Amino acid sequence: MFNRNFILLLVSNIILGASMPMLIILGALAGSHLASDQAFATLPPSIQLFAGMVFAAPVSLFMGRFGRRAGFLVGALLVITGGGLGALSLVWSSFLLLCLAHFCLGGALMCVGYIRFAAAEAVADKWKSTAISFTLASGLVAALVAPEIFEISKNYLETAVFAGAYLAVAALGLIGILPVSGLRLKKPALASGDGTRKVDVLAVLKRKPVMFAIFAAAIAQAIMAVLMIPTPLAMLDSGFSETQAGEVIGWHVVAMFAPGFFTGWLINRFGPILIIFVGMALLAFSAIIAIIDVHLLHFYGSLILLGIGWNFGFTGGTYLLQTLLSVNERAGLQGINDTLISLTTTIAAFTSGALYAGLGWTAIAVLTLPVVGVAMVITLIIGIMLRRQTFEATG
Repeated sequence: MFNRNFILLLVSNIILGASMPMLIILGALAGSHLASDQAFATLPPSIQLFAGMVFAAPVSLFMGRFGRRAGFLVGALLVITGGGLGALSLVWSSFLLLCLAHFCLGGALMCVGYIRFAAAEAVADKWKSTAISFTLASGLVAALVAPEIFEISKNYLETAVFAGAYLAVAALGLIGILPVSGLRLKKPALASGDGTRKVDVLAVLKRKPVMFAIFAAAIAQAIMAVLMIPTPLAMLDSGFSETQAGEVIGWHVVAMFAPGFFTGWLINRFGPILIIFVGMALLAFSAIIAIIDVHLLHFYGSLILLGIGWNFGFTGGTYLLQTLLSVNERAGLQGINDTLISLTTTIAAFTSGALYAGLGWTAIAVLTLPVVGVAMVITLIIGIMLRRQTFEATG
C-alpha cells in the first residue's frame, strides 16, 4: 500500500492542507477586522466555499486531461496567490481584496481535495478505503501544527494584524510544490471498449446509490460548515480569546482527521452505510451540545463531535462513490460530486453568517437538527434498499 506515489500524496496533503485549519480561524477573524458591517464578517470564508463550487468540475476535468500532478501544482500556485493577496488586503485594509484572496484559496483547497481520489487510484483495490481514510487522517498533522503557525505568524507584521498568517499560508504553498513535483501518477486505464464512449452523466446520477453517496458527503460537509464557520465569532462574543478560539478549531480539525486511521477499517468491517449513519448521529449530538450552553467545554465538545461526524459521513460517502463508478465515469462524476458538495456547503456558509448576525449561535444549532434527522432517515432507507438488492442478487 505505502508505495512512493501514495507517500508523496500524503506529504502533499499535509503541507498544502495545513492552510485549511489556518483559514478556518483567519477567514472570520480577518473578515471581522476589515468588514464595515459585522454581518459580512463571515463573507470571506463563504466566498472561499463558493470558489470551491466554481472550481470543482473544471479542476476534475483538467486533471482528467492533464493528470493529477498538474492539478495539484495549480492548487499549490493558488495557495501562494491567495496567501499573498490575503496579506496585502490587511496591509491595505481592503475587504474586497480579502474576499478575492479567499476566492483563490477556495480554488486551491478544491484542488487539494482531489488528493483523496488520487490516493485511492494509487493503491490496489483492497486498500482503497484505507487509502482514502489515511489521506484524510494525514490532515491531523496540519491540525496540530496550524494553530501554532497561526500564533507565531499572526503578528509578524506589526502594522497589519493577521497579515503574517496569510504570508505563512503562501509559504506552505511554496513548500508544497516540492512533493507534488515528485509524483509519477499514471492515468487509470479505461475499461475495455469504453475509451471513446461518452459517459451519460444523467444516467449515472439516476442510480440511487450514486446520488446517496454524493448526498451523504454533501450533508456532512454542509452541517460542518454551518456550525464551524461562526464558531470563532461566537466564542469571541461569549468572552473567550482568539487563542482559545484557535485551540477549539484546532481540536475540531484533529477530530476531523484523526478517525481516518481507523475509518477505513470500520468501513471494510461494517460497510459505508452504517458508518454514514453513525456520522449523521454524531452531527446531531454536536448540535445538541451547542444548544445546551456556551461554556468553553461545550464549544470543545460540540466541535469535536462535529469533526468526527464529518469524518464518518464524508469518508463513507467518498468511498461509496468511488466503488460505484467505473474508471471512465470518474473524471466527470467526481467533478459533479465536488461541485454539489461545494454548492450545499456554500449555501450553508452564507446562511450561517446571516443566521449568526440575526439570531445567534444557538439558533444555528437548532436549525441543523431537522436537516440531520432527514439525512438519517434517508440513510436507513438506502441501507434497506441496498441490502434487499444484495439479497435478491445472491438468491
